[in-house]
Amino acid sequence: MKKTIRSNEEEVPLPSGAGNTPVVPLESFVPLKQLVFPSLAPRVHEFLRRHFPGADEKDWFNWKWQLSHSITSAAQLGRIVDLTEDELRAVSGEGGMLPLRITPYYASLLSKEDPHQPLRRCVVPVTAEHRRCFGEAEDPLHEEHDSPVPGLVHRYPDRVLFLATGFCSTYCRYCTRSRMVGDANRMHQFSTKVWDEAIAYIERTPAVRDVLISGGDPLTMPDSKIEYLLSRIRVIPHVEIIRIGTKVPVVMPQRITPKLVNMLKKYHPLFMSIHFTHPDEITPEVAQACMRLADAGIPLGAQTVLLKGINDDVPTMASLFHGLLKIRVRPYYLYQCDPILGSGHFRTTIEKGLEIIRGLRGHTSGYAVPQFVVDAPGGGGKIPLLPDYWQGRDTEYVYVKNYEDRVFRYPNIQHEFSR
Repeated sequence: MKKTIRSNEEEVPLPSGAGNTPVVPLESFVPLKQLVFPSLAPRVHEFLRRHFPGADEKDWFNWKWQLSHSITSAAQLGRIVDLTEDELRAVSGEGGMLPLRITPYYASLLSKEDPHQPLRRCVVPVTAEHRRCFGEAEDPLHEEHDSPVPGLVHRYPDRVLFLATGFCSTYCRYCTRSRMVGDANRMHQFSTKVWDEAIAYIERTPAVRDVLISGGDPLTMPDSKIEYLLSRIRVIPHVEIIRIGTKVPVVMPQRITPKLVNMLKKYHPLFMSIHFTHPDEITPEVAQACMRLADAGIPLGAQTVLLKGINDDVPTMASLFHGLLKIRVRPYYLYQCDPILGSGHFRTTIEKGLEIIRGLRGHTSGYAVPQFVVDAPGGGGKIPLLPDYWQGRDTEYVYVKNYEDRVFRYPNIQHEFSR
């Protein structure tokens, strides 16, 4: 029986005494020129005419329409792209950990004919997902082992990961939490009761100064539920920073409405980590969404997963990171793909990641070079990796290599100076 996942849409009231920021008129936050998205591109007009003939421009820019009309079956997907025999078997068959879900917006970016197109490979299943390769596990990062209460991961001393939902608007086939978002029953465990238990843990743990709200994707929830979480967490005295981890601005930019942005702005300091994979994702709609967030004072960082045959070369990564900077998103992390079940066809070597960093460092601005990290299996956390710039030392100097492979020495003796 095919699994289905539904987004939980019920409204929730704000807690008493929370979110007490005074209401400010919309115009005070968002300039009027930002209240509309760019006009529909010709490709979108054609896409709507072919696949959603009853829809209009108003529907297209409505994020709830995007969710309710997402592609979730082989029949729907087969009308949009020419499925290969392998893709058709993967989409139609049972046994995959992760359901199919693609927003109409993101589906409009997919190549109809080319199954090797990077964006298509990221979201369309293939039968390789059913193969288990060396070192793979359902929960390789041991998140559940580091979960003191349901829905919360506390691995690092001063910060926690708050899993607010198991629902995403589009499922990336290499998702590190496919065990969670692929299970409808577990998704329904995410509720305000679970949230309140996690919030109570944060309240009684003063070492926690940083809370990352993720999932699933928290921006798929209604504004009221997002604000419920933010308001409850923001009033905890020892919580200094709140972060949101999301791919929604990339796969459903219509969700970044002026109303949402103005609500988020009340809970500063608020940061956002956005999952970007390929430069083809940086469209005018995505640029508009990121502009709204950045103009609201929300620092934006990008998290990218290194994927074989998709973005594992220097020109592609340079194009992505340069494009991100132009829309005010700072490349933050480049992740080695986690060894989740069925990810072997996506994973490349750590040496390839180091090669990419070596090809960026010194050849472009430092802002365009993310940290390359391995999230260590077994719950070891993120471990940064760098090319071998350190060449050694002697009694007076350390020796370092630059981006041109030239070796330099730096005086490394601490002298005492008399006053």
